[in-house]
Amino acid sequence: MTPRGALERGAEELGIALPGEARERLMAYISLLVKWNASYNLTAVREPAAMVSHHLLDSLAVLPHLPLEEAGDARIADVGSGAGLPGIPLALARPRWRVALVEASQKKAAFLRQAKIELGLDNVEVHETRVENLRPVKRFALVISRAFSDLGEFVSSCAHLLDAGGWFAAMKGRYPEAELTALRDARVVTLRVPFLEAERHLVLCERAA
Repeated sequence: MTPRGALERGAEELGIALPGEARERLMAYISLLVKWNASYNLTAVREPAAMVSHHLLDSLAVLPHLPLEEAGDARIADVGSGAGLPGIPLALARPRWRVALVEASQKKAAFLRQAKIELGLDNVEVHETRVENLRPVKRFALVISRAFSDLGEFVSSCAHLLDAGGWFAAMKGRYPEAELTALRDARVVTLRVPFLEAERHLVLCERAA
């Protein structure tokens, strides 16, 4: 199966309707990632087909579970964005959302800025800074990350970014049983990512209004 075919079939299995030219732009993102990865080592995943499952579908799998309106104009932050994951796939799948990519690494932030230009991501902004130093003019409805290894650290480091009544969304591999003791009223969703034989979970925690 081609990478494009895997993306289309995977999106169908996830029940996600991709708008307009999103499929072409998602594949263009993979091509850009492959190109930059040769010099910048942005990801350990090298093959385009594996990038579709490990990066695109892995990111898109959270969409049905995020507590945001699909057609709304929600503001979200992807902290520790790295190569733009999950922020760029989410921005392409939901073009009305405003997505902030927060990344401290200079070379990764350079890639994110280039991706914004080449993919025409008008709904994306790039912040080259540590998350602790980011002071947004307006707080976010949702802060998401798949970079933090510890849930407690994620919530404490990003609390100043989240609006009252907003949500933390942490993408995890195995069920984070030990880490959940640091959170109150967290909800864990088991995800099934097409073509990916690995455990995936999404931890959601609402900030009190």
